[in-house]
Amino acid sequence: MAVTFTYKVRDRQGKIITDTIEADSQTTVVTKLRQMGYIVVNIAERAEVTRGAGLSFKGLKRIKPKDLTVFSRQFSTMINAGLSITKCLGILAEQTENPKLAGVVGELQRDVEGGKALSEALAKHPKVFPPIFVNMVRAGETGGVLDEVLARVAEHFEKETVLKGRIKSAMAYPTAMFCFCMLIIFLMITFIVPMFVRMFATLGGTLPLPTQILLSVSNFIRGFWYVILAAIVGLGYGYRRFVATGFGRLQVDKLKLKLPVFGVLARKLSIARFSRTLGTLISSGVPILQALDIVGDTAGNAVVSNAVRETRSSIKEGETIARP
Repeated sequence: MAVTFTYKVRDRQGKIITDTIEADSQTTVVTKLRQMGYIVVNIAERAEVTRGAGLSFKGLKRIKPKDLTVFSRQFSTMINAGLSITKCLGILAEQTENPKLAGVVGELQRDVEGGKALSEALAKHPKVFPPIFVNMVRAGETGGVLDEVLARVAEHFEKETVLKGRIKSAMAYPTAMFCFCMLIIFLMITFIVPMFVRMFATLGGTLPLPTQILLSVSNFIRGFWYVILAAIVGLGYGYRRFVATGFGRLQVDKLKLKLPVFGVLARKLSIARFSRTLGTLISSGVPILQALDIVGDTAGNAVVSNAVRETRSSIKEGETIARP
């Protein structure tokens, strides 16, 4: 038996269209609308309206890339199964384990029900959804391949997480060894050296110059440890303020790239992130100039970001992407 459904869809130009259609089931309606080239926003039987999924922000749990990966993967699966965007958001708001992300998804559902595009609703939460997420969704809406784009977003975040895990694994051993060596040096200067000094004093010998310098350092550390601690805190605060400026960030990133071992690692990380992000954006239909803007902001290194912006300017003036 045919039932009347009220639907809200978005055409390829982004225009919202609301109308009614008769069909045997909601799945049939979704299939017909997708065959017509529309992106389904909402479908309701007669006067039925999708219930809002407003959730309060509970807890202070941070939204991690893993949460966005799961969100994107589940969203893609439901869109591919024929569910409307608002229905998907409602289910995700109820099933998302992170309470902060669940609250954001509830707001997304209300914004989409109010007539906004999904990309516009995502753009209202820049601290949760990075520019690459928003622009890829916008490209997916325009091309009518939102499910494929969301799957690519999930894959992008998965690869980003794997890369960060490898970097942390590679840095763990040298960092631990450095801290261990610093601890040994501190213990030697503070406790071991004074013991040898007393031993030499009982023998009546004259201490060598290097030993006298080491003893002076030991006495200074033991007598003015609070000054050293205050200096370390002050230097850390000054470093953070310096890096917060554009000039400071550029100088620090230049230094990172010139370091003997860590510089090569930082360079490879920046190039890998640049290549993966640009490839994901281009394959999702984002224009090259807009993709380079996003890549420049997410490169993670000011030197690489400046190079990408210079490349974008050259391409805008007519050069090829390989020429700059």
